[in-house]
Amino acid sequence: MPSRRLSVIVTRRLPEPVETRMKELFDVELRDDDTPMPRDMLAEAIRRADVLVPTVVDKIDAALLAQAGDRLKLVAQFGAGTDNLDVATARQRGILVSNTPGVVTDDTADMTIALILAVTRRIPEGLAAMQAGEWPGWAPTAFLGGRIAGRRLGILGMGRIGQAVARRARAFGMQIHYHNRRRLRPEIEEPLEATYWDSLDQMVSRMDVISVNCPHTPSTFHLMNARRLKLMKPSAVIVNTSRGEVIDENALTRGLRAGEIAGAGLDVYEHGRDINPRLRELSNVVLLPHMGSATLEGRIEMGEKVILNIKTFADGHRPPDLVLPSAV
Repeated sequence: MPSRRLSVIVTRRLPEPVETRMKELFDVELRDDDTPMPRDMLAEAIRRADVLVPTVVDKIDAALLAQAGDRLKLVAQFGAGTDNLDVATARQRGILVSNTPGVVTDDTADMTIALILAVTRRIPEGLAAMQAGEWPGWAPTAFLGGRIAGRRLGILGMGRIGQAVARRARAFGMQIHYHNRRRLRPEIEEPLEATYWDSLDQMVSRMDVISVNCPHTPSTFHLMNARRLKLMKPSAVIVNTSRGEVIDENALTRGLRAGEIAGAGLDVYEHGRDINPRLRELSNVVLLPHMGSATLEGRIEMGEKVILNIKTFADGHRPPDLVLPSAV
């Protein structure tokens, strides 16, 4: 790369410390408007920038990449997920792609446990009654939930976040079970006292809580489909802080409405903001606005990783968090 400062265009508002550091290091264009960048502005940005810094809501597909000029050499994603990026097309055009893995592990695991507690202990129902001024006072049978200690937790996807969920769940006295593409090594599995299930169907049918912590890939699309959801015990609950596409949302809604599933806690949705309206009507469902990774500390760490990827690239080296097409 030439010695001039890189031209970097950021598609969304970022935490102030991150923006300040970017201004010190690069010739950066920041956004004042905290909304997704319109597609025509994205197209203009990739024609002018050396580096584009998109977020997970910006769709950088083949059609958009076809409009990239000769200058664009790096797409430094602010976020770990890459579902929004056509990594293969980018690499074919000589454009590197980086992301920010590992930053959201603890924050997302915390939110997973929060959702398990919220659903099983009926926290939103209690909160709604208090905010509406409708609490008549304590009663022996009011807002009865369930104790999570001793319950079987089935973790679908035992990567970094799944393992972090397992460590937290053990502290609450839950029994840890998991299904994964590959069984964990004994030195990882044994401290968690985790039981591996080769058959996802068998695990789902025996768990009290299912936690979805796997990525969205062609093989995991609707992994929790209508048939598999029907295998769940009527007393079981399911939480998802990973990717909405892993669960068939319409089938889940039907199961919840029919009483075939006791409850659900969702932070992600199959169609983004277009949530099945019937889910909103159910008192046994906790819905959050994709805030599993929403901590100031986590967002700043994401920004630091983005900056490190850009700076390493500017120095003539491979970004440390390079994304390869085969990994998508």
